[in-house]
Amino acid sequence: MPRQLRARTSRPNYASLLAIGDDRTSSGSDFAPDDAPENDPEVDEEEAEAVPKQGNTLATAARSRPSTTETQPFHKPPPKSQSAQVSTSKMSAPRAAKTYALPNPSVHHRHKAMPVFLRKEKVERLDAPPTLFNPPKIVSTNSMTSEQFLTDRISRAWGYNVGPGPVWDIMEDRSSFKEASEGEDTSMNESLRRPRVHQDVEVNPGWTRLDERDAARYFPTNTMLTDNGQPAPLHCFLGPYGRQTRVEMAMFDSHATSEYMPGSTSFVFNVGSPAWGVDWCPTYSDDRPHRGYKHYLAVAPFSSRSHSPMIGAKVHRPVPACIQIWGLQSKQENILQEDRSLAGEIKCEMVVCLESGPAFEIKWCPLPSHDQWNEVHMEEHPRKLGLLAGTFEDGSLSIYVVPDPEDVRSKDDDSTRPTSVHIPEPLLRIELEETCCWSLDWANSETIAVGCTNGYVAVYDIGHAIRTGQGSNMLPTHYISIHQSAVRALSWIRIPPTNGSGVPSTSEDPTVLATGGYDGMECLIDIREPHGNIVNRTRDVINSTTYSPFAGGPIMIDHDNSVKAYAISPSTLGRGHVLLEPDGPVWSVSASEYHAQLAVGSADGSCVTTNTLKTTRRGGSVPFFFRKIFQLDYSRKTGEFRMLDHFLPQETQERSTKLKGKQAKKDESETSTSTGVWPPEVGVHRVTWNMGNGLGGAPLLASTTGSGLCRVDWLLGRWMRNKVPYVNVPNMRKEVDDVMDEDSGDEVV
Repeated sequence: MPRQLRARTSRPNYASLLAIGDDRTSSGSDFAPDDAPENDPEVDEEEAEAVPKQGNTLATAARSRPSTTETQPFHKPPPKSQSAQVSTSKMSAPRAAKTYALPNPSVHHRHKAMPVFLRKEKVERLDAPPTLFNPPKIVSTNSMTSEQFLTDRISRAWGYNVGPGPVWDIMEDRSSFKEASEGEDTSMNESLRRPRVHQDVEVNPGWTRLDERDAARYFPTNTMLTDNGQPAPLHCFLGPYGRQTRVEMAMFDSHATSEYMPGSTSFVFNVGSPAWGVDWCPTYSDDRPHRGYKHYLAVAPFSSRSHSPMIGAKVHRPVPACIQIWGLQSKQENILQEDRSLAGEIKCEMVVCLESGPAFEIKWCPLPSHDQWNEVHMEEHPRKLGLLAGTFEDGSLSIYVVPDPEDVRSKDDDSTRPTSVHIPEPLLRIELEETCCWSLDWANSETIAVGCTNGYVAVYDIGHAIRTGQGSNMLPTHYISIHQSAVRALSWIRIPPTNGSGVPSTSEDPTVLATGGYDGMECLIDIREPHGNIVNRTRDVINSTTYSPFAGGPIMIDHDNSVKAYAISPSTLGRGHVLLEPDGPVWSVSASEYHAQLAVGSADGSCVTTNTLKTTRRGGSVPFFFRKIFQLDYSRKTGEFRMLDHFLPQETQERSTKLKGKQAKKDESETSTSTGVWPPEVGVHRVTWNMGNGLGGAPLLASTTGSGLCRVDWLLGRWMRNKVPYVNVPNMRKEVDDVMDEDSGDEVV
């Protein structure tokens, strides 16, 4: 006789025993969930959306079993006592309620960029492709943010750029400065939007011209020196892969890559040692034709290739150092305008010798501050090129008035060698007794923020001090504790504050800062509320941040060497999405006020660009491309460098996806192109777009490396399939009546 299982006996339900008088029957199972109360304060939106699905499932299950309540009348139970309700809640199964929901970061989906500052006036755009050293053809157009459908349409059109640089068709100036003149004609005239500032400031009368022997101690040095005391030249291979040419480059030497690769529009030059500071000098729009649309670039090299500064350690002045002023210009001024871009060169025109030590970071005043170029100058009183601010190894924030290179050069000087100028004291020097100045950023021509090595951020109003020259013992307007260690990344969110009615106060200073420190925290700060708001925390060092008006917020560094954009729009505040994941730790990021392209320099020797306004979801006809502009390699055995460019576009890969088994190893072997250990000489320390020379200079990108080799690239984008979205740009920007209905997704082309 087979063994039979004994019948299951019912077990008492203590929770139901406490509910005296409750005639409602249940399923009889001890594992059935309790009925949720009608007004449960812990139910969030996600659970509320899931309730109907659960109710349908339970209803289906109830229909599949016989009902015990259909034959019995329902009687309303008497109200329970408070003690019974408390006991019942204690006896029920605990439920973990979600009180928040975090966005799921993925490169397959990205949040739509929301503009913060809406410009309603007309703006400028290019009517023809820009070329170097030639005047741009500019026409009036509607602003990208003048209407919501224009914002959506132009943002979607930017997503169809698959080139290394910006598409010239839809570039526009989206900057905001309080110095801009207000009026109807402001938008059509760049000279009114970006006026000349600090016209009364003059070059320090204590400046002197130095010969090469006296200036040699300010130049970068090395353990291996030549007969004239300069660093030994570098040997770098330039040209197409497999057919490269070995080029010897001494300090102040430069070469156009078109000499070794026809059709290339890049320039390589040697500053002598690693450079942490580089920035383009802004020029006034009406003065550019007087110098053939020449571009000035300031580079701040270290004192030697082995120099390693200590964070927070001040050096005692005087400490010799220099800042080099390079000029990008046409080789021959008497040739036709069509041929000027093919005969460009970059050369060091002036070396500014300082006593403040090497610079950690330098930035020009964001608005043109040079004197008029059409005036006759006197040799005793040279014109100024601009105001240059920097954080130096003596722990100070110093602002120098840089003289015009054309005014300090003598007729007897060698045109192939730079002119050395010694400036003993800056126009303004700011020092804090308890800490060192480490990073900086201009809000406009009068407000500047400084990141300190003790984790504080100081904001200074330097307008009165610059005009009067009385800046000794200057105190900050704000001194806020944000980080637990040095503040290396600092960037103003250059948008005007709003009043109580929500109207932007365009005549006021911006109030929001984005910071990143060595403690791995990334914060947003409103200086009107003296505390930081953490938007992200990582285990990496945050070396750089930048604000992009096209991406709608700051762009910072996240874990695993990823670059992420964060939104500051109230509807998506703090949410971010990954833009790029380089192969090495990120040294620098740079966004432009004229276009949506992002430049990234990393420790593996690569400089890459990507589009911040990619389509919001992967899977369309436009891939998520990023472009490698160049790759610098170094041979420890021979001591030679190799610079490769003209790479094919690469698609962004999501390394954070949790793959399993052999597929994960296969994908890792296919995408891993670097060893993870790189010599310090190849690191791309700084990248910066040209934002001070109008739409015609916006495609220029400058970068510096740990070897002293620097590079300037002229980058232009292209449309997907070479088709302009929405038929043409006038139709896209609603300059004419639409010839097609507004499409969405991939149908715009």
